[in-house]
This record gives sequence, C-alpha cells and structure tokens, in this order.
Amino acid sequence: MFDIDRWREIFQSISKNKLRSVLSGFTVAFAILLFTLLFGIVSGLQNMFKNEFVDDATNAMFIWVGKTSKPYKGLQSGRKIQFKNADFDYIKGEYESKIQHITARIYRNVFITYKNKKNNYSMRAVHPDHQYLEKTIMDEGRYINELDIQKNAKVVVIGRLVRKDLFGNKPALGRRVNVDGISYKVIGIFSDKGGDREERLTYIPVSTAQKLYGNNDYLHQINVGYNPEMGVDKALAFGNKLEKDLRKRLDIHPDDQGALSVDNMAEATKSVRTFTGVLFFLVLVIGLGTLVAGIIGISNIMIFSIKERTKEFGIRKALGAKPGAIIGLVVQESVLITTIAGYLGLSLGTYILEVISDDLEKYFIKDPSVSMDIVIGATVLLILSGLIAGYLPAKKAAQIKPIVALRAD
Repeated sequence: MFDIDRWREIFQSISKNKLRSVLSGFTVAFAILLFTLLFGIVSGLQNMFKNEFVDDATNAMFIWVGKTSKPYKGLQSGRKIQFKNADFDYIKGEYESKIQHITARIYRNVFITYKNKKNNYSMRAVHPDHQYLEKTIMDEGRYINELDIQKNAKVVVIGRLVRKDLFGNKPALGRRVNVDGISYKVIGIFSDKGGDREERLTYIPVSTAQKLYGNNDYLHQINVGYNPEMGVDKALAFGNKLEKDLRKRLDIHPDDQGALSVDNMAEATKSVRTFTGVLFFLVLVIGLGTLVAGIIGISNIMIFSIKERTKEFGIRKALGAKPGAIIGLVVQESVLITTIAGYLGLSLGTYILEVISDDLEKYFIKDPSVSMDIVIGATVLLILSGLIAGYLPAKKAAQIKPIVALRAD
C-alpha cells in the first residue's frame, strides 16, 4: 500500500541532506547521460550505413565488364568484353536455385519530348526484376513486365521528377512521349529513396532497346539478387564462384579486374556488421563501465549516509520500529533518487542528441538515437542498482542493537 507518512519522511530526509542527495543523483545521471550519448552515436553510424544502401537491395550483386588489361590464352589485351543475352540466360539457368532476381541493364542518354517540353534524361533498359533490385516504388501504373519484353513494347516508366518536368501537375499515365524520335507510352511513374538523381531516370524493356538502338543482343551490365536464405558467407562464396565461372566463359585473365568485376552487397553488409559489432561491443563495455562507476558511487554515498543516520535508526528501533521498516525506508529513498536521476540523465542525453543531430551528419552520424530496449535495460539496471545500493548497508544498520546505535559517533 501507498504509505504517505513514509514518503513524507523520505522527502524530508532528502531536503535535509541536499548535498548528499545531489551527489547521489549526479553520479547516476552522469552515468546514464554518457551511456545514452555513446549508444546514440553508434545508432547514428548504423543509420548512416543503412542510408547509403537505401535504394538498392541488400542481396544485390552488380556484374560489370570493360576492356581487358592483360593478354590471356593468346588473346591480346585491350579487348572489349561485351555481355550478350546468352550470358544472361547462362547465369539465370546455371544458378537458378541461388538467384532470387536477375536483370540486365543497357544505358543510354536520350531526349524526351512532350508537346513543348523537352529535356535530356538517362534511360535504362532492364528486365522486370530490376524493380526489386533497385527498390523502385511505383506511385502510378505499373513496371515493365515479361509481356513487354516478349513484344519489344515501346513503353516507358518515368521517374517522379521526369513527370514533373514534362507534365507538371497534369496526368502522365497513358500519355505518349517522344524519345529520340520514337513514340513511347508512359505506363508507370515511380519514386526512389535514392534521391533526385534516381527519380530523373527512365526505364524501358531491354529487348526494345536492343532492337531499336543497334539491332543486337548486347548488354552493358547484369545484376543479380542472390537468395537471401543463403546468408552473408554463402553469398560471398557464390559471388566468387560466379565471377570465376564468368572469367572462364569470357576468356578473361583471373587477375584482370578491369575486364570484369562483381560488386557484391554481401561484402558491404559483412563489413558494416563487423564494424558496428566491434563498435557496439566497445561502447557497451565503456557504457557498462560508466554505469558500474555510477553504481559504486551511489553505493559509497549511501554507506556514508547510513553511517550518519545510525543514531536515527537506533532511536527508531528503540521506539519499536522493525528492521524491515528501516530497510524499506532507505531502499525507497535510494530507488527514488536513482530513478529520478536516471530519467534526468536519459532525457538530457536524448535532448543533446536531438540538438546536435544535424551537425553530426558531417561526421557520418545520421539521426542518432537510443533504442527502447537499451533504455529499458539501462533503467532497470539503475533501479536494481539503487535498490542494492540502499539495501545492503541498510540491512547492516538495521541489525545493530539500539543501545549500540545510540552510542555511535
């Protein structure tokens, strides 16, 4: 039950011993403040890493080709390596069980005209799976599908800012635009978390680009989304094997990085996890060390406080107070100070993170914050430490006989 007399005694004790109470609270508040700032900074670093890859699937692999820089198997250096549809089909069929998505890319700069509006844009010819690897968000209409590929359809999906440039606030879906002299139907409008540059792109079927711009089966790039169930290590092994097999297929020297490269997002994922894991561990050790220092500080202050109140406890016992009541009084006071100080430290730490959040972005720290799990864990630890800090010395003091307590200096 709520004992108002006990709480009145606790607040009277705190008010009479302001310095002691402030010192007790300061050690805890400083500990939780530093703890909050450290974990907030780690959280900010993790957010920055996530933001860097926000517009690409985390299971993506980007396969590039260029010119050879080394002779191989009697072939001269300087050869231009070119992917073809057969290479795309080879990857798709050979590694079907390990691939979730696959698309090719053909790059082209084009002028798009609608009535009296004209502008230059980057165009990508792709397969339907490109939508998932690029994390394209469809705002209106649809993305390219397999039927478009089969029919070499003259359809285009435009970015949000392309629509704004050419159509303003007017409807764009279903309209026809002129792309370098060829009429295309707008079948979709998309947005992208990657920012303005990504939203000024346009997409057409890869087969359409091959037929209209060169009448060939050449591809500039092949992107693969590996099966997420593989895990990071297996994905890295898969990427290495895929690169090795393609080098054999295309007659490229094993060490010729300029001719073929595989950018595997699994490598970035593993590096980020390792870095943040080590950083989190270091911060955890420092943070826990700070909390322990705070706990030791409040314990020492409580021991000194109880020693000062030995005569008070003796009088209470002489008047019939039970040891449990004395222990409860001290423990409640300790927990109250710890809880209030911990909340103040947490609030101050959160406020500081909010104030300096924008300035921290130049140090690659984005939106620093502390997760509720860590906050709850730290709060529980502080309350328990306050309970222990008050209980142990209070129990010892409550066991002293009244006559001994009254004689204490």
